Amino acid sequence: MHVVVIGAGEVGTTIAENLSPDHDVTIIDIDPERAEQLKYGLDVLTLGGDGTSLSTQEAANVAASDMVIACTDDDLTNLVACGTAKTLGDPFTVARTKSTEYLWTWERDNSAFGVDFMVCTDLLTAQDIVRVIGLPAAIDVDQFADGTVQMAEFEVKDESPVAGQTIEEADRFDSLTFVGVFRDGSMILPRGDTVIEDGDRTVVIGSPESVQLFASDIAPETTPNEADEIVIVGGSEVGFQTARLLEKRGLSPRLIEQNSKRARWLAEHLPDTYVMEHDATDTEFLAREHVDQADIVVAALDSDEKNLLVSVLAQRLGCARVISVVDSGEYVALFEQIGIDVAINPRRVTAEEITRFTFDKIAENIAVLDDDLAEVVEVELGIDSELVGRRIDELVQEIEATFVIGAITRNGSLITPRGDTKFRHNDHVIAFVETPFVGEFISMA
Repeated sequence: MHVVVIGAGEVGTTIAENLSPDHDVTIIDIDPERAEQLKYGLDVLTLGGDGTSLSTQEAANVAASDMVIACTDDDLTNLVACGTAKTLGDPFTVARTKSTEYLWTWERDNSAFGVDFMVCTDLLTAQDIVRVIGLPAAIDVDQFADGTVQMAEFEVKDESPVAGQTIEEADRFDSLTFVGVFRDGSMILPRGDTVIEDGDRTVVIGSPESVQLFASDIAPETTPNEADEIVIVGGSEVGFQTARLLEKRGLSPRLIEQNSKRARWLAEHLPDTYVMEHDATDTEFLAREHVDQADIVVAALDSDEKNLLVSVLAQRLGCARVISVVDSGEYVALFEQIGIDVAINPRRVTAEEITRFTFDKIAENIAVLDDDLAEVVEVELGIDSELVGRRIDELVQEIEATFVIGAITRNGSLITPRGDTKFRHNDHVIAFVETPFVGEFISMA
């Protein structure tokens, strides 16, 4: 597949890295020097120029492309770029936007802006935050098979009841599969005798109920039935959308916003959220408002530096759990190293959402884990699939690719995979796959 990526920032570069092993990728960036640098770092063609320009797109051969992904930091640039691409040919166009207004316009009429698929960064980030809030012990959560299957990644602390147990000892749930363990920057495919160690990141796939029960095993003190006391710091679009989604779940968060005009707007549009107009870095105010008693604090201010400060203050006050929005991917490791419970990078979330459209749109969902060491992939098995009629234990012996089948849904029902489980036509298969083998695995579907 020939893919043209417009914008070589963090999102565009991540997408190009994911696509280049299996597809022909051309990157357009307004900065010629940036484009030239990528030429040597990735196996892609690069072009310096304005991605909205007809002549630039013609030079990139957009007319013959299968997909155009516009993912610059400017919403209007992305929309215009997709519209321009449609005048040259009929590629599948994907636009990244921060504005929910553009998203809602497109959802009303999917032909709007010449965009075939739109990704709203702020809304995706808020949805990610809400998923993590719903499973407080997790550091990453994703839904598959229309919510029938859940993937969650947990960091095991020394005090966790499962630390020091083998996978066999920790696996006490019928509809749960341990699919991966990340340790010291490397990936381990778990066996029954694999010991779960302090600091491990353990990935499980199963029914939402079984994942919730496992979360209680991992950290019983931080996995309440519901997070009653949630404080959102920052009335940014991410903060607003997070509060709105929490209200839809019947929760009543508190939200701190310093700007009086924005605070008034938020109070008018969030009927079940208690909006406080104040500086969230004022420790006396935080103590007076009993923020230290919150189950979860979400730092959603407009800069990474402010979010870092608020997150550290919340931790020092004694908040049970802190989730921080980290716009720069380079800072994610820093937030985690100083002990912030969950760092959510909007650019990574956006890149994941766009990436799932790239394998000829066969993969229905893709989640990228631990700096792209592995991915969780959902595929529907076609009538000609190489997997149909095969047993799982046969595939493990015959295929060199590193993968674990985490779950299968068949006619809407969840099947926990076992060695003698046979794949059938129309099965939805959710698999944990080492990143270099993702293309190979998907092609088998």
